[in-house]
Amino acid sequence: MKHFLKETDFTRAEAAEVFALARRYKRERGRHEKPLAGQTWAMIFAKSSTRTRVSFDVGIHELGGHPLFLGMNDIQLGRGETIGDTAQVLSRFVHGIVIRTFKQSDLDGLAAHGRVPVVNALTDFLHPCQIYTDAFTAAERWAGPTGDLMASLEGRKVAFLGDTCFNMANSWILGANLFGMTVALGGPPGFEPSPEIRGLAAKTGGRFHYTADPFEAVAGADIVYTDVWASMGQEGETEARARRMMPYQVTKKLFAAAKPDALFMHCLPAHAGEEVAQEVLDHPRCVIFDEAENRLHVQKAILAKLVPARV
Repeated sequence: MKHFLKETDFTRAEAAEVFALARRYKRERGRHEKPLAGQTWAMIFAKSSTRTRVSFDVGIHELGGHPLFLGMNDIQLGRGETIGDTAQVLSRFVHGIVIRTFKQSDLDGLAAHGRVPVVNALTDFLHPCQIYTDAFTAAERWAGPTGDLMASLEGRKVAFLGDTCFNMANSWILGANLFGMTVALGGPPGFEPSPEIRGLAAKTGGRFHYTADPFEAVAGADIVYTDVWASMGQEGETEARARRMMPYQVTKKLFAAAKPDALFMHCLPAHAGEEVAQEVLDHPRCVIFDEAENRLHVQKAILAKLVPARV
């Protein structure tokens, strides 16, 4: 049984298949096959969401399945039931589990104790569905409607600015190598990549460059990327983080220091005037809403890849 807990759970060849399938699902929306027909997939959300919840809910439905949303107040996991027991019980009812939660270890527990595929819809450590979507969105631009999506990413550089020790930076560290890209991380000292992601990257071949100089990070970049400075659960640190990270705000000047045709990306929600200037969000090379739309198509492809072929 296959799970999607981190970027490298798919090989490069499998990731290329996900991209190709996502492009076809996008082109044939409403007319493609329904590999989840007759299936029910649980959606466990310990964190609130707009894009992730809606895209998975709609995606499971469009693949022929039934999405079963479970908030933490809906199940006993929120009242102390173990991950292992939850996994075993849900495996008797549903055909797969999508979970958005805080700890990466919760996903590992579900996968270890359950008997159905588990998909990471975001943890504090990784956000693999988003990173696959981001790479697909860029490849869609660079390869066009018929070109080789994975090949279009080869040798490209992504620059990530801001909190470089949280989930999106971690996911780019793992994902960039898988997609044949390089990644430069620009953030303040004390927010550099953690020993945990460094160790995981060493095992999977992920390489990155960290610098405290934002202009060094974006030099020669094909993608300039940022995310909120205070994620869910870090609200009490908002002001302190803003003071440390203001030099890494993606301004028009910083964006212009990348390649002339560079794309600006953000996984949303964006806070104009904080991690990114409004004029960058309004820039014609800002593709944030393409990213949001493509979450649907890429996640449908990921789900389809996890479902055993029917004979």
